[in-house]
Amino acid sequence: MIQVYGIANCDSVKKVRAWLDAHGMAYTFHDYKKQGVPETELKRWLAAKGWQSVLNRKGTSWRALDESVKASVVNDASAMAVMLANASTIKRPIVTHGDAIVVGVDGAALASL
Repeated sequence: MIQVYGIANCDSVKKVRAWLDAHGMAYTFHDYKKQGVPETELKRWLAAKGWQSVLNRKGTSWRALDESVKASVVNDASAMAVMLANASTIKRPIVTHGDAIVVGVDGAALASL
């Protein structure tokens, strides 16, 4: 089963969910705001994609963090701590299917699921 992780009102999440619906691909949705960030999955994403790909350093949540917090993010462990404390700093959506992990809106990667 395809799993979509994100925040329900995020435009990127809405785009991916609409794309999956339009292509008849069944999925379940995990809302960080309601269900929290699954730590074991976050570890898996970081191991597969690296913190630079999973951490959203362009969003308002990142920009709102204290400069010392931002400066402390130098590896998977420090990025994970920030992402667990601030779910909105995780790039959205993250789509998984088995071992496949897609970060963000990527139609070609989604089609390969």
